[in-house]
Amino acid sequence: MSVVDLLSLSCKRVLVTGGSRGLGLGMARGMREAGAAVAIMSRTAEQVHAAASEISALPLVADANGDPAQILTEAEELLGGGIDCVVHAAGIQHRAAAEEFPAEEWDNVLRTNLTAPFRLSQELGRRQLQAGCSGSHIFIGSLTSTLSIRGITAYTASKSAIYGVIRSLSTEWAGRGIRVNGIAPGYFRTNLTESVFSDPETYANMLRRIPMERFGDPKELAGPAVFLASDAASYITGQLITVDGGWTAA
Repeated sequence: MSVVDLLSLSCKRVLVTGGSRGLGLGMARGMREAGAAVAIMSRTAEQVHAAASEISALPLVADANGDPAQILTEAEELLGGGIDCVVHAAGIQHRAAAEEFPAEEWDNVLRTNLTAPFRLSQELGRRQLQAGCSGSHIFIGSLTSTLSIRGITAYTASKSAIYGVIRSLSTEWAGRGIRVNGIAPGYFRTNLTESVFSDPETYANMLRRIPMERFGDPKELAGPAVFLASDAASYITGQLITVDGGWTAA
């Protein structure tokens, strides 16, 4: 089988949470182009229907913090069978100095960025193991999975912990056919990062940190996501692939 064949996602069923915009939409688009049947999930009905129509995906209106069993059952009904791959792209952010960080915002960020993706993968993994199926789970980390950035303590905590979840699940499931990996994006312009990009001084300071001298485009996450979902990555698990234009190497 050729490398091109290994990279094909034809006959794969993929669920992308937070897939109606930004990084999630960029990865969902790549999955569709690679031949997968894709369901994109968002709690905003109008937005997810528009995005699904744009990339020929299936829309799933649901909150990432909802019941994982119900989410997966609805996704399976949409896609006509069991999920082969999940991409956990849903996430939120809150910016505040550490000494002023509100407790309720801490809980909200950790619930959405850490607990929700773990619980969804837990339920999907349970179903895949019971059915004796292989699978690929792709979590979205961050530069803050391995380093710190001021003003986003809860986000940093959630993304550092996601890296731990990736390693732990891969250790438990690898011998039973389920691979678990992650992608750590650098700075991409999305709704989540718009407040940073709108500050000229912060914008310039970030740009100086990137050896490629530019910010990422969401479509540049499609390749890593497709690779990790595909059979071309059949011996890769427990890894966090950084896509940052060289930030962490500089």
